Amino acid sequence: MSDATQTGPMLAADGRPLKASLNRALRRQKIRALMLIAPLLIFILITFIAPIADMLFRSVENNIVSDTLPRTVEALDEWTYASGEMPGEPVFDAMFVDMFIAAEKKEHTRLGSRLNYQETGISSLFRQTGRDVGDMAEVYEDQFDALNEIWRDGAFWAQLMGDPDWFENAQGAEDDGPRFRINSEMEDRLPRTAEIYREFARYTQNAEGDNPVEERPWPLVHAMLYADLTEGAAIDAYQGFGAAELLAAKEAVPGFETQPYRDAFLEVDDDWGNVEMWGTIKAYSGEFTSGYFLNAVDRELTPQGVETLPSSQSVYLKLFWRTIWMSLTITFMTILLGYPVAYLLASLPMRKSSLLMILVLLPFWTSLLVRTSAWKVLLQQQGVINDILVWAGVLSDSGRLIMINNQLGTIIAMTHILLPFMILPLYSVMATIPPSYVRAAKSLGGTNWVTFWRVYFPQSVPGIGAGSILVFILAIGYYITPALVGGTDGIFISNRIAYHISSSLNWGLAAALGTILLAAVLVLYWAYDRIVGIDNVKLG
Repeated sequence: MSDATQTGPMLAADGRPLKASLNRALRRQKIRALMLIAPLLIFILITFIAPIADMLFRSVENNIVSDTLPRTVEALDEWTYASGEMPGEPVFDAMFVDMFIAAEKKEHTRLGSRLNYQETGISSLFRQTGRDVGDMAEVYEDQFDALNEIWRDGAFWAQLMGDPDWFENAQGAEDDGPRFRINSEMEDRLPRTAEIYREFARYTQNAEGDNPVEERPWPLVHAMLYADLTEGAAIDAYQGFGAAELLAAKEAVPGFETQPYRDAFLEVDDDWGNVEMWGTIKAYSGEFTSGYFLNAVDRELTPQGVETLPSSQSVYLKLFWRTIWMSLTITFMTILLGYPVAYLLASLPMRKSSLLMILVLLPFWTSLLVRTSAWKVLLQQQGVINDILVWAGVLSDSGRLIMINNQLGTIIAMTHILLPFMILPLYSVMATIPPSYVRAAKSLGGTNWVTFWRVYFPQSVPGIGAGSILVFILAIGYYITPALVGGTDGIFISNRIAYHISSSLNWGLAAALGTILLAAVLVLYWAYDRIVGIDNVKLG
């Protein structure tokens, strides 16, 4: 070996520095390990993390108002609810444009439903206005048509408002033609007309699959042309296509019948003069809102600020408390019933223990719906349990117990259904407790009770912890059993979440309720870790 080799860095067999070679091998091992668990990580990301992230986003997301009424939201910045007066004509002008486009795209009903969660009656108001807003614009369309029939022609509009190169390619094209491009000169001279025509052309191509050259523009385009011409559009020096028609229209529009949009909206429905309704639109005009979370704790965001709901409408806090205490009760009942069974499983000889284990697992062989339906038959006033008690003379026929459609029915049914989830963790921990500990305690003079309480029970606490967490988390989110046997008094918050998802379609409120439920579970988990220690939770 040469002197250089002895004094230089140590080399691996391939001639590379040993340290770099080791780092490279370690990096390869990490990449190989990551590749092995990658399918599981992707599965968890898609089925667990992504839905929770989507739920959190939906609980605060509120862009439907600003997306559907962008001009109205901007115009409302100049208006204050505290003034007590209706918004001015600019706000109604903006609402006219937004409502027309929303009605064409069939989006006004979704927006009305969203705002109706906060202000009852807005949904019907938006539906009615969506049907009538076209008549407001047709006032100008009819007058332009009467002035010159060329304003009826879709090809004329397309050549006037479209980029010359686009129009040349779009004319005679099949289907929807090339993507629309606005004429930049018209955009400068007729800005409001160009904005709405662009909206019309894109909607015609993207939503309807038609060529704008062959379609007559919306009446709203005529209304915007009237607005541009009366506001002094710079077309006097314009020499391009349609210059003569535009100049003639500019000279004629001062004599047109006008349409004050504020009066037109009030003619459609007097509720457009309701300051509360406008205040609600402004209060929920942001892209994000705290309104869903406030509703979830029996508060609401009003134009005046945050207010508490009347007691007749306050349901969610009561449901949260009921869900938590009933889940705790069910967890306690499963411990009470499951501990002796798990002890027998761990103590009996293998043959008897196996038979008992089959009985514990037997309920899993039938569906949850069947088991819950069975409890419905057993617990009703004319059911099996009441019949036996009456037959045994414990109850009179007129004094039958009410055990269904209330909290008692939910607790009994869910305790039975969730009992195996407590027994199995308990058994797995008890099976690891050496019997020699019990024999040693007894040989030292301990009674059966002292031996159990001071030697056996402390070693089974990790199983109680694991079973309690499992049962409580399952119970707090249960849906089918409370819905079938709980009645009005025995339902959980999960039943209300399901109602908002499938019936009222208020997904934002459902997401907020779900987020609060998730937070409650995490807080309890944190409290358990601080008090008992999560390290003490064992499954065997």
